[in-house]
Amino acid sequence: MNKNKFLILAVCILSIFKLTAEGFYDLNTIQTIKITFAQSNWDALLDAEKAGDENYIMATSLDINGVVYDSVGVKYKGNSTYKSNQVKNPFHIELDTYKEQDYEGYTDIKLSNVANDPSFLREVLSYQIIRQYMEAPLSNYANVYVNGTLIGLYSNSEAVSKKFVKSHFGSKTNTFVKCNPPDGADPNGSDYPNLVYLGVDSTDYYDAYELESDAGWKELINLCDTLKNNVASIESILDVNRALWMLALDNAIVNLDSYIGAFSQNYYLYRDDNKRFIPVIWDLNESFGRFSSTGSTELSTTSSKQKMDYLLHSSDADYPLIQKLLSIPRYKRMYLANYKTILLENFDNNTYYNTGLTLQNVIKDAVNNDKNKFFTYSNFISNLTTDVSASQPGPGSSGTVGITSLMNGRSSYLLALSDFTNTEPTISDITLSDDSPIINETITISASIQNATTAYLGFRTATNQIFTQLPMFDDGAHNDGAANDGIFGINLQIGNVINQYYIYAENDNAGMFSPRRAEFEYYTFNANYTSTTVGDLVINEVMASNSATVVDQNGEADDWIELYNNSASQINIEGYHLSDDLSDLSMWSFPTGTTIQPNGYLTIWADKDVDQVGLHTNFKLSATSERIFLSDAAGVALDEVSFENQLTDISYGRIPNGTGNFQTTSPSFGSENQLYTGINDIASTAGQLSIYPNPAIDNINLILPNNTESQYIEIFNTLGVLMKKITVTEQPISITDLPNGMYLVRLNNYPQQIVKFIKQ
Repeated sequence: MNKNKFLILAVCILSIFKLTAEGFYDLNTIQTIKITFAQSNWDALLDAEKAGDENYIMATSLDINGVVYDSVGVKYKGNSTYKSNQVKNPFHIELDTYKEQDYEGYTDIKLSNVANDPSFLREVLSYQIIRQYMEAPLSNYANVYVNGTLIGLYSNSEAVSKKFVKSHFGSKTNTFVKCNPPDGADPNGSDYPNLVYLGVDSTDYYDAYELESDAGWKELINLCDTLKNNVASIESILDVNRALWMLALDNAIVNLDSYIGAFSQNYYLYRDDNKRFIPVIWDLNESFGRFSSTGSTELSTTSSKQKMDYLLHSSDADYPLIQKLLSIPRYKRMYLANYKTILLENFDNNTYYNTGLTLQNVIKDAVNNDKNKFFTYSNFISNLTTDVSASQPGPGSSGTVGITSLMNGRSSYLLALSDFTNTEPTISDITLSDDSPIINETITISASIQNATTAYLGFRTATNQIFTQLPMFDDGAHNDGAANDGIFGINLQIGNVINQYYIYAENDNAGMFSPRRAEFEYYTFNANYTSTTVGDLVINEVMASNSATVVDQNGEADDWIELYNNSASQINIEGYHLSDDLSDLSMWSFPTGTTIQPNGYLTIWADKDVDQVGLHTNFKLSATSERIFLSDAAGVALDEVSFENQLTDISYGRIPNGTGNFQTTSPSFGSENQLYTGINDIASTAGQLSIYPNPAIDNINLILPNNTESQYIEIFNTLGVLMKKITVTEQPISITDLPNGMYLVRLNNYPQQIVKFIKQ
């Protein structure tokens, strides 16, 4: 059965250029932002901070589309677009500088003053194009007022912040690098974030990069080292697919204030939970040929920009991300495939021009009313198509190329070159032997692939996982028809409900993806499964503060979670999930082949050491407060447990084992949970603590282990709350101040011994 009709490709159904509502970044609506300062000299205060420490100045109020906030941080931003003697400077607004508040979930607002763009379109239009192929900020327009006066129309672009990477990449605490010199790019300097390896001393990188995370220089240096000395291993630490899209996009739209230009800047790198850096493009106000320097040449004419080398810097050691990646034939073919897709989907068909007209119509009145704009209204109207010369009003010494005069000529020039006219593979008739398989079933994915020598299937079972590259065959042995008939196939055992894939094929001269925007877009199918009955599989015991109870295969005393199978049948839990985040129940998935035997135990290390052998989650537990969720392959919740203030080497387990309520207890790693009951359960032998009488009314006596010296005991209730801490000097010990109930006693020199007694 043809698989195409089962594709889930939402972004293909609606064009990225359809201006749909996106709240604060709705392209159909100009946002209204009103800043109020208590000080009348607010501009001088902002200038002083920009020249000094660049701290925020408190605005007494901020009005966003009628929603008013107080105590908001505001400062000027920018390098070339900021000047102390101009009225319209770029702003960075931070809603949560002084108190916790946000607008539609956003806390950082980045407002660019459009100082270098007569068209007012470059930044917003470029982000629209880029978001078709990789994660990039949302962007639209805002009228900005200060103390009741309209300053002008700004481009309003989403901040590449920790909220951004959490939303797109699933985490926010890993290494996060802003690839811009902290003091701004110096045209006469050499400290550029070009990923050139400078050695192991992190201080050598400080002037070129800015760390947005608490740590990460070591990881950044390793990336630079790998690019230079071991590029064959680059996929383990860099998302090469996204990097190739970034390079192709910057080159296609002649965005030279970027990695490919003179300063090699204006991008971020975030290291995701797969330990791979992901690039994110930002700051696009100089795109479409507004910036002219490649770092090796100055493109001073429209013609030179139209014909800018599509392999720019491919032989330049100062640009290792380009030089090293494009030196690998497969990566070069992928780069060219991506590049051709960008040209065909945006410029060869004039889609970008129609979008530019639509945006122009949205903002034309606001541009006309902007008394502080840097160019004339006539420049705004004409620059979508026509060059604005240097002699006309506005900053810059070389003029500004018209967007369509640049891109129509560039698209025609490039698409006529041999690297874009070479015969490329065609991929069609993608077929699944069973488009609704059962988990653990083996199916065949096949496709008609012409003009190709090799092909592979990119496959994964969860968003934000790495696509595994699996070879496809045309040998007649993989349910692919006859050998060498142009039908490629692969046999695939299905282990999860959600399955995502794409196909890549190539010959000696060209490559092709299906879908063309892979890996950003992909095909999806769901598998069926037999659900586990709630109660059959449970979280049975948890330890969130382990110092000496048990160690993993690496000798590390880590947090652990124990599951128990209450049923009489084996349960296959591959693709099931554990998480400590209600908003992401599929945070960690059990690998293929994971089972739990009838009335059996399975222990998982919650240590964030996913590279270690065995079952190790990508999250750790907190002993102070935690909530743990177990869900099946379809995301159906099977069990959860929450606790607070877990004590070191004391676990939290079900009593009775597998079915009871959770109670503080002595750890029973991989065995039945039970509470000890003093002298009834523990013999009075050397090395063991006992209590009598049990139950007790007013006093208890302790039988201490041999060779005990000055010691103390701690008495906890069953929720783990410390009720008494008593030095053992004389007995009996009074318990008259304790309410009736069950208690646990721990001796300081024997912390793993937990003895229970009952106060009546």
